[in-house]
Amino acid sequence: MDFTSGVSTEEELRSLIGYPSDLVQNKVIPHLDEHCRGFISRSPLLLLSTADNNGRCDVSPRGDSAGSVYVLDDTHLIIPERPGNRKIDSMRNILSNPHIGLIFMIPGLEETLRVNGSARLVRDKDLLISMESHGHVPILGIGVTVEECFIHCAKAFKRSKVWDPESWPHANELPNVPKMLADHAKLPGMDTKQVANSLEDSYKNRLY
Repeated sequence: MDFTSGVSTEEELRSLIGYPSDLVQNKVIPHLDEHCRGFISRSPLLLLSTADNNGRCDVSPRGDSAGSVYVLDDTHLIIPERPGNRKIDSMRNILSNPHIGLIFMIPGLEETLRVNGSARLVRDKDLLISMESHGHVPILGIGVTVEECFIHCAKAFKRSKVWDPESWPHANELPNVPKMLADHAKLPGMDTKQVANSLEDSYKNRLY
């Protein structure tokens, strides 16, 4: 598949999509006002987008208790780096390309908050100790210098019905994640049951 029938210019794209309304054009602000701060304080989940210096992109979820992302002032926030899988894709990208995009979500609210800016990895003990959770202080934080903030409309969430439990698939219809991991990794002696046990142990004992 070569996707030959595509769009190659913004002019062509605008002829298909059109232009944003005055509200959309003017909704972007360059700082975290009281509304953005309140939104972030209620958000337990965000999506973190980065790219390396060659433009290869990555999106990673960051989840914690609401309010775990610490707003320092109108243009700076810090995200605690909790234990993960040690691939450190996002952090490696930040080292080579500081540009970052964030989407903050609040359960039940279909609008999201988008924050774009630049990032760096932070080891400031005074900052990190303030984000202690379950007796563990994060080793690192992702510090973000905010360049723009804006509310993203609810259409994606309305179409997907992601917050509507009646739209959710039954448990027996969900993907078998341990089997997916076992089949992808193809490690000798590592079957679906062993992967499931490893995941359960990680979720139970190494969240923080």
